[in-house]
Amino acid sequence: MLSLTTRFKIILSVFAVILLTASFILYKSDETPEGKNQILIKALMQGLNSGHYQPEKVDDAFSQKVFDLYVQRLDFNKKFLLASDVQNLRKYRTAIDDQLREGSLEFFDVSADLIAQRTKESQAFYKEILSQPFDFSVNETIETDGEKLTYAKDRAALKEAWRKQLKYQTLVRLSEIKKEQEKALEKGDKTDTKTPEQMEKEAREKVRKSYEGLYERMERINADDRRTTFINAITNVYDPHTGYFPPKDKRNFDIEFTGRLEGIGASLQEQDNQIKVMDIVPGSPSYMQGDLKPGDVIQKVAQGDNDPVLVEGMRLDDAIQLIRGKKGTEVRLTVKKPDGSTQVIPIVRDIIVLEEGYAQSAIIDDQEKIGYIKLPGFYADFQNKDGRFSGADVKKEVEKLKAAGMEGLILDLRNNGGGSLSDAIEMAGLFVDQGPIVQVKTAEGKAVVLNDRDPQVQYDGPLVIMVNANSASASEILAAAMQDYKRAVIVGSPTYGKGTVQQFFELDEALPSQFDAFKPFGALKLTTQKFYRINGGTTQLRGVTPDIILPDAYHYIEFGEKEQEYPLPFDEIAPAKYKPWSKGNLNLAKVQTNSKNRIATNASFTLIEESAGRLKKQSDNTERSLQLEKYLAEEAKAEAASKRFEAAQESAPALNVNRLQQDLQALGSDTSKVARSREFVKNLKQDVYVEEAVAIIQSDLKPMSITGKQQKK
Repeated sequence: MLSLTTRFKIILSVFAVILLTASFILYKSDETPEGKNQILIKALMQGLNSGHYQPEKVDDAFSQKVFDLYVQRLDFNKKFLLASDVQNLRKYRTAIDDQLREGSLEFFDVSADLIAQRTKESQAFYKEILSQPFDFSVNETIETDGEKLTYAKDRAALKEAWRKQLKYQTLVRLSEIKKEQEKALEKGDKTDTKTPEQMEKEAREKVRKSYEGLYERMERINADDRRTTFINAITNVYDPHTGYFPPKDKRNFDIEFTGRLEGIGASLQEQDNQIKVMDIVPGSPSYMQGDLKPGDVIQKVAQGDNDPVLVEGMRLDDAIQLIRGKKGTEVRLTVKKPDGSTQVIPIVRDIIVLEEGYAQSAIIDDQEKIGYIKLPGFYADFQNKDGRFSGADVKKEVEKLKAAGMEGLILDLRNNGGGSLSDAIEMAGLFVDQGPIVQVKTAEGKAVVLNDRDPQVQYDGPLVIMVNANSASASEILAAAMQDYKRAVIVGSPTYGKGTVQQFFELDEALPSQFDAFKPFGALKLTTQKFYRINGGTTQLRGVTPDIILPDAYHYIEFGEKEQEYPLPFDEIAPAKYKPWSKGNLNLAKVQTNSKNRIATNASFTLIEESAGRLKKQSDNTERSLQLEKYLAEEAKAEAASKRFEAAQESAPALNVNRLQQDLQALGSDTSKVARSREFVKNLKQDVYVEEAVAIIQSDLKPMSITGKQQKK
């Protein structure tokens, strides 16, 4: 059977012969951008429609989807295009499919010229508006959600939209300056006392400098950058994980895919002219700091105490250059949270601490000894036979915890974005007999069942697996398998819902040598497979719904695969043949009833539920006041609620948590390792979710007692 890569190359090679025959005149002339673009578009469309898991029918309906997605990304905040501009572009709304078949980029060329012109014209707005003071006593508001905004009907309306935007950004800066002065006065420092007029002028000047820098960077956006945005509007109609990477972006792919962004350790993507956090690298400065989360949108970047730089509308590589920096220096990120709130997150740049990305364990001594394993990711070093593998590491941690006398185990997969599928399968095999763990299906083939082939069970005692909305891919596979086998109680929030597999195809390798004069073309990332649970349902879109759903501050905020544009659907196939776990008596109804009663009387969970409601309300209300007193009152109210929540968490009963003796000895005299270990234990002690997981094992899973005769695996 041919591999997907080989089949892809054959298809494009055959296609290339047809293209050469049909377009011979094109190759007789010297290389031209138009010629290369025609080849690229035709090759990409052939690759998409022959290699994608669920190819789209390229017709008028497809054209409309591409148009809507691209125009939305072209001017997400509606500060450049007029309603008449968009109306004029709509004549292409059902013509894009025809142009793609011809290899034409007519619609793109027209739209790119238009947005470039409108962007240049808008420079006059910010310069004129910011030259005069704002009156923050006027009672007016601004809509901050780009999706709720409408395009301006004329230049006067567009200028008014700019005025409100600039006034709001100045208001935010003014609030920051005011708070800084209040803190200084509290400390007795009166040397820098400023009048309200001086503070307003300083805030306005800071915004003006930000826009000067923004427009300098926007001038560097070229036709190739805009073309990539258009092409990815095409690929994203197939699904959100399929995309085109031009040569420059493909060289930088390690930044986006592995997340090993030098400096803070975050995986970033450019979406809708915004810089979005996709993942956090375990062991990185961002991971250790804790506030930056997937789904956050980075709005501004500041070097230490220096003025922040606007990054909205910035190219990804330019934003990365601002975020990167030397070890020990601080970067301050202003981010927009999924609930619509903003937060300034200070992160000290550092090297990635690999040990923090590996499995770690501890013993929770609370009436009974409960083992705890934190797994940040399903890592695997396939390039090094002596490298670290998450499956083997978790196995070692389980053995250590068993030797320490654990009577139940918590496996924490919260914020685990996935990784090695083979390690997820191996890990599942530690807890069940041999049998199916996951099913994988290609577009044209039958589902392939991937099995744990080892009949031995390393641990057969009470097991709780913790997940949340950032648990994805391999995390969902493991949790789903344990749920289907009725082997573990899944606790937390519904997971992300990514049940697809992507593969890279280098266009330069797929196209024959006749095209060498036009190379490089870049790469196409295609969704080629789908994951299915052993019960037949895919993890795509729906993820894994925990047996015990715990209150979460963000659980009312829509998040996950279902919130992406054009995700592949949920579907089902025939279930695999498997037998549920027969040892122990998992009475799930009893577990759910008891947990519900504990949650109802837990003050911390009550506050979390209140916080979730507040964040949902804040998320839905995207209007912000432009009146200084009202804005400050809203900020103070939000800050007070946040402090109340933090105080309640600090006052919650602490678990008795200890590292294993051999782990403490391994730390040696390395002060940084010792400090990180203490932080690990400190966070675990105050974790109300772990507290409930412990209670589930102690109160509800006792019938699933350890036999004491587990076989070593």
